[in-house]
Amino acid sequence: MNVLLIGSGGREHALAWKLLQSSFLTQLFVAPGNAGTAELATNLKVDVNNHNAVSRAVKKHNIGLVVVGPEAPLVNGLVDHLQDCGKHPELVVVGPRAAGAQLEGSKSFAKEFMKRHNIPTAAYGAFDGEQVKEAVAFLAKMKAPYVLKADGLAAGKGVIITDDLSEAESVVKDMLSGSSFGEAGRRVVIEHFMDGIECSMFVVTDGKAYHLLPSAKDYKRIGEGDTGPNTGGMGAVSPVPFMDAEFHEKAINQIIIPTVKGLAADDIPYNGFIFFGLMKVGGDPYVVEYNCRLGDPETEVIVPRIQSDLLHLFENMGAGLLSEYHLQIDPKTCSTVMLVSEGYPGNYAKGKSITVPERMEKDTLLFHSGTGTSRGNTVTSGGRVLACSALAATPENALKKSYALADAVSFTGKAYRKDIGQDIL
Repeated sequence: MNVLLIGSGGREHALAWKLLQSSFLTQLFVAPGNAGTAELATNLKVDVNNHNAVSRAVKKHNIGLVVVGPEAPLVNGLVDHLQDCGKHPELVVVGPRAAGAQLEGSKSFAKEFMKRHNIPTAAYGAFDGEQVKEAVAFLAKMKAPYVLKADGLAAGKGVIITDDLSEAESVVKDMLSGSSFGEAGRRVVIEHFMDGIECSMFVVTDGKAYHLLPSAKDYKRIGEGDTGPNTGGMGAVSPVPFMDAEFHEKAINQIIIPTVKGLAADDIPYNGFIFFGLMKVGGDPYVVEYNCRLGDPETEVIVPRIQSDLLHLFENMGAGLLSEYHLQIDPKTCSTVMLVSEGYPGNYAKGKSITVPERMEKDTLLFHSGTGTSRGNTVTSGGRVLACSALAATPENALKKSYALADAVSFTGKAYRKDIGQDIL
């Protein structure tokens, strides 16, 4: 089977690395891909937000299965187009249609969904550009800290938490005017702050059955000690040591099962991944957010722990036979440390030459996130550049190997957090 993987980040490189191990794979294509995926597959220069261009690539390369990695094409209806255009009747697509992708595409939609299906989450209010006074009044009745979220997609950076009421009011006004996050911020969700520790759970589902993937904890802030602005993710560890059996069962019964059943009850078809961003508050799980795809850099610690054939899993899901599939997970710990460009998540330079070690230690993996090629050399092309992943029997040893790899990679302006995983050791 020929497979087309949509995306260009570390998530897609990790998925490509895993798909390449499948005995069911004939040829792998990635659109648009990066310097890392180019070493494993055939990169295609396709605008993934141009649905007709993707459709033509599917036809040209005789694609049997498409995996959509990032959220924007899902929210923008790429799956709907591929399934409804009438040109690909046998095509299997991993990723939800636009209706299901609204779990991530609209914070207010997700909140209403959780309220409707009694799924625990923080109390909230949702406001649009015509309700600035109401939003400010809502803030005035709350206690600090104030959690402010752009309703739409904001590349993982649309959440602002502040203790200052006047700052919160200013942020809300900027969002609703469109000056902060453009269209994504023209509707704002204001949440009550939840004091706890965050973790992530993931499932793959065909809308009826589901399989639980490894749990993970990622680190969003740019600075050590979780300081500074949010990023797309500075590192991750899997599994999560503080996710004990009791919390695990509560999350499954109170959140995961009601979510899958809720989608079916609302007549929303779903064929793909669901990310559950959770907060552990006093031993109980609450939903912070949904994603309609795998997280990044969580994929870089989840995928290396999957021992089963991933393409076979996708085929079963497409055939409605997910319940019959046996998913095997490696008990080892996997960690990843993101190498980023100096200045990220603000302005940063591109085109810096990257040097990587000629030999990699056993069970270490280097996943490309923001890389490209120039005159035959691998260069930086994004804020998050490389994910240094490692597997080991313990979190301590996995992190030790990740940091050794991070130190061995070289490019001008390289930066990374030195405290990934320290809070869970």
